Amino acid sequence: MKIGLPKALLYYRYGILWETFFRELQFDVEISADTNKEILTCGVKSTLDENCLPLKIFMGHVQSLIGKCDRILVPRFARTGKTEEYCVRFWGLPDLVRNTFPDAPVLSYNIDLGRHANEAAAFIRMGQALGKSKRAAFQAYRAGCQAQQMWDRQKSYAQSERMRASERKVLLASQSYLMHDAYIGGPLQNMIIQYGATPLFSDQCCRSLCRAFSTEISGSLYWSMNKEIIGAVELCKNQVDGIILLTAFPCGSDSLVNELVLRKVKSTPIIQILLDEHTAPAGLETRIESFLDILSQRRPYA
Repeated sequence: MKIGLPKALLYYRYGILWETFFRELQFDVEISADTNKEILTCGVKSTLDENCLPLKIFMGHVQSLIGKCDRILVPRFARTGKTEEYCVRFWGLPDLVRNTFPDAPVLSYNIDLGRHANEAAAFIRMGQALGKSKRAAFQAYRAGCQAQQMWDRQKSYAQSERMRASERKVLLASQSYLMHDAYIGGPLQNMIIQYGATPLFSDQCCRSLCRAFSTEISGSLYWSMNKEIIGAVELCKNQVDGIILLTAFPCGSDSLVNELVLRKVKSTPIIQILLDEHTAPAGLETRIESFLDILSQRRPYA
């Protein structure tokens, strides 16, 4: 059996966990290709205009896997605790896919830690639904968690080294599926490097520290991933030359959180970049070049 993993949305947070889990259970894994114009176009055609850019990209990735895999993983993420949750689009993602692509062989698991005991139980149920024993599913889940934790630690350590070694640093504060998407975030990263700065990423900061620092900006924010983003801003604001708030139209949670950052963080230059499927590379490059030029004028380098 081959399991398909759409390379979008939470793949950039849990992809190593998922891939390891299924491979440990002796399944083949098919990861969709990097986002490109064709995938984006397919996603735009299959979703309503009101949906955000990352969701459109995700639907394009799902469509690219139909016919290539026996199952396509589309998890449901609701709450990470009694007082924290994901964007509502993650709550209904499996239903959106099933209604958009009735022939898609959707495989799902449910994360709702406000109601259920733990994440492991959700993976065990998914493994059992695929014909594996409870013991095998738990062992695969444990191996997946270890692999994901190691990957996250390596990324965090590498970023710490770049922060120490680089003279001019810019923090990209955004959702992982925007910053690390090859079609959306890749060109932006290249622009920052091209103009002589080092990009750092909010999702590669220590998550526990970010969550602790987030209360300096908001003590009542309940979107789990946004809490980590603003925590990274607070954690890094005095260690970087500038901050780029990267968001996708029309993301409601990012819009609110970015406004909080712009109002409360005054010590570091910040620019907000809003992306949709019509964003032109030339206009984006002009804004990035201008922002980095301002940073150079504030702190000249030899």
